[in-house]
Amino acid sequence: MSVSKAWISGCIGLAPTRDERSFFADERPWGFILFRRNVSEANQLFDLVAALKEIGGGDDTPVFVDQEGGRIQRLRPPLAPNYPTARDIGAIFRQDEEAGLRASWLQGRLIAGDLLAYGINANCLPCLDVPVEGAHSVIGDRAYASEPAIVSALGRAAAQGSMAGGVLPVMKHVPGHGRGNADSHLELPVVSASLAELEEHDFPPFADLVDLPAAMTAHLLFEAVDPANPATLSPRVIEEIVRGTIGFDGLLMTDDLSMKALSGRFDERARAAVGAGCDMVLHCNGDLEEMIAVSRGVPELEGRAAERAAAAVAVIARGAEPVEGDDLRAEFDELTQSFA
Repeated sequence: MSVSKAWISGCIGLAPTRDERSFFADERPWGFILFRRNVSEANQLFDLVAALKEIGGGDDTPVFVDQEGGRIQRLRPPLAPNYPTARDIGAIFRQDEEAGLRASWLQGRLIAGDLLAYGINANCLPCLDVPVEGAHSVIGDRAYASEPAIVSALGRAAAQGSMAGGVLPVMKHVPGHGRGNADSHLELPVVSASLAELEEHDFPPFADLVDLPAAMTAHLLFEAVDPANPATLSPRVIEEIVRGTIGFDGLLMTDDLSMKALSGRFDERARAAVGAGCDMVLHCNGDLEEMIAVSRGVPELEGRAAERAAAAVAVIARGAEPVEGDDLRAEFDELTQSFA
């Protein structure tokens, strides 16, 4: 089997097109990511995931989705239940810490079961961003709390629930999106906080969870670290902060390169991200012309990046742990309703 290249790709519709199949066979993405445009009904979704795994070379090919709960859910009823927001889980924790931790674990575990039923084996969760007053609402209720310690505790519980369900978790958005003054989907947010403020408030949840297998970068400009380059494209942010101060040594993937926070040609964006120290480049929108450019800018997966990718796949390969005791969904529903 040929070696994958260091990128994760979207596709445009409900099934891979002939052109996409040919392109993916040549350019060998390590994994794929799904969005609402890729989802219609259960059999279609199951078939799409199976087709992508076949293209990727095996059942352990990572297939990602954003299924956090609240407004960030690509699968909706009847394909999967609606889930509370992270902020809702944080509210339970404030009333009863043990109940909050259990609710976060159960949500991670139940979402994993929903996804794995269709073959989806990787979820971009937990969101470890710690918001500050006045920040843009793009994070908002996706954050568990405004206190780093609570975010750490609930994020770990959700990640452990996901892994217990056989689904790779991806913590995001390192080194922190909580201070963003803009939506990075639309423009580049600029963070003017000092390094001391960032180290006290923004970095701790990621530092507390450095043992997790995968993380996603933030497309923010941190003036105190690198006033010239967004974090995703900044060697100073990746090497000095993410790998150094925070201490994360797992698989580091970019946020979507097609977001408008970034500029320049797509091959240049991809090359810059890898050059900055990212292991894996993510491109989501399914635009074939953009994907062709991205694929030109990424190398084959090798060295330390390949080792990190293999460790992430090992989480997928372990599969779901057996469920013991009472029905988890009934427990979750009772728990969340009792604290509503």
